[in-house]
Amino acid sequence: MPPRSPLAPDSFPALPVIGGVRFAAAQAGVRYKGRVDVMLALLDPGSVVTGVFTRSATRSANVLDCQAKIGHDSKAGAAIIVNSGNSNAFTGKAGDGSVRAICEAASGITGLPAERIFTSSTGVIGEPLPHDRIIAKLEELNEGLTEDAIEMAAKAIMTTDTFPKGATATIEVEGKPVKIAGIAKGSGMIAPDMATMLVYIFTDAQISRGALQEIVSTVNARTFNNITVDSDTSTSDTLLMAATGASGVDVTGNAAFAEAVETVFLDLAHQVVRDGEGATKFVTVTVTGAASDADARTHALAIANSPLVKTAIAGEDPNWGRIVMAVGKSGAAADRDTLSIRFGDVLVADKGWRAPDYREEQGAALMKEPEIDITVDIGLGQGSATVWTCDLTHGYIQINADYRS
Repeated sequence: MPPRSPLAPDSFPALPVIGGVRFAAAQAGVRYKGRVDVMLALLDPGSVVTGVFTRSATRSANVLDCQAKIGHDSKAGAAIIVNSGNSNAFTGKAGDGSVRAICEAASGITGLPAERIFTSSTGVIGEPLPHDRIIAKLEELNEGLTEDAIEMAAKAIMTTDTFPKGATATIEVEGKPVKIAGIAKGSGMIAPDMATMLVYIFTDAQISRGALQEIVSTVNARTFNNITVDSDTSTSDTLLMAATGASGVDVTGNAAFAEAVETVFLDLAHQVVRDGEGATKFVTVTVTGAASDADARTHALAIANSPLVKTAIAGEDPNWGRIVMAVGKSGAAADRDTLSIRFGDVLVADKGWRAPDYREEQGAALMKEPEIDITVDIGLGQGSATVWTCDLTHGYIQINADYRS
């Protein structure tokens, strides 16, 4: 495993117990030896499960199965089973069979209908999933379920991640607490399209599946879908959010609840960027003054995904010309003579030319910081967007060159 990211938080956060869900993790040896690599989350009857998924045309068997199941209401409980080390993607009919075998085995052990078993796999693409190793651990997982094992579940879903990722938020509704807790994995192959990486969020709120799905889809678009590490969208991207209703508090139409969900989503999304493979810089790219919000996002992603921009940041080189290049190539509306660029609070370029007061040493000093803000004003309208990315270092090449070794 690579050394811990320099942008990592000091420790895994203290996540609250979410009534109505229990967790377990085990060592199945799917690919990794000597580390937990499979997790089970078991949800009580009455829980609702929602989700968003990758739009990749080569999405995995697990994603296709979850998509087929996610839109159905059920009073039964539910289970989420996740393995790391093998993505079960591009595995043909064998991959479908692996998902079916895991779901049927889990159904027999948990007593849940197979239609309420949701699976995810992450890791190497194109290798048959040794699902028998996962099935062999299901009894152990089921017997080991506890309400406070979410951190171990977060560790079980890691691949090239250098730290487990967790986030939480709590609100009060009519004097009663409503809790949200989530975990995620992601480090490389991060350029979400609909969902991202693997993300699992749990709340004890009471809410219908349809109402929760609307929140998840809306908030996802502003958080996970606005991060990028390397511009590559995974075949396995899955985000599942479950509400157990254990608090007895109805949050339907509650704006504070939606805001709390967004807080958790954004925290996890930022952690994924901070754990970008080989990352040493956390970069916020904000575009304002675009012809539309959609154009602003197009410009922002063009900047955030540019290897030239990202390598300049890695080298602590304030090469703002590469940002001009990225805006120009994005395909969204832009005008050289209305364009302005800032590094932090420093005006670097203004109205198609280097700002008269800008000095190279100012930009160079800002580039040495672990967190960098780049703001571009297009000067054409009111559209705006913010995306988050990281630098591109030798570490990224080394991790991915050796990934299957």
